[in-house]
Amino acid sequence: MEPASAFIDEKVKELGDWRGKTLAKVRTIIHEADPEIVEEWKWAKPKSPGTPVFSHGGIVCTGETYKNVVKMTFAKGAALKDPSGLFNSSLEGNVRRAIDIHEGDEINEAALKDLIRAAVVLNLKGTSKPKGKLRRKSPPIRQAQGKL
Repeated sequence: MEPASAFIDEKVKELGDWRGKTLAKVRTIIHEADPEIVEEWKWAKPKSPGTPVFSHGGIVCTGETYKNVVKMTFAKGAALKDPSGLFNSSLEGNVRRAIDIHEGDEINEAALKDLIRAAVVLNLKGTSKPKGKLRRKSPPIRQAQGKL
């Protein structure tokens, strides 16, 4: 099976227009923000070739391409501070937030890198917590005296 990076390379090449260039630029910015980002290719179905996913301690964001937009969806975007106002899509949800990039849009690279780094920090914070409640060990069952 091909590595995810090869699928993303192919997607960029296949698009061959402003969307491919934008996806390639976003990909570069993501790796500049966090060199430990892992590229994945998820959710491939018969009618959908799949989606580029960028992860570190969990999903940071996706890089989806549509006819009129390149969309970066941040898995935990609602929990991130966005002082530069990059999020402009999926604003009504409780978990995700997205950035729609249209042809000709300028990308605020510094703000995007800050957002990516914040998403990684949030993911890594979540991985250090134990799942569920801590449980005390039950005392051993005592055998009734004289009975076995």
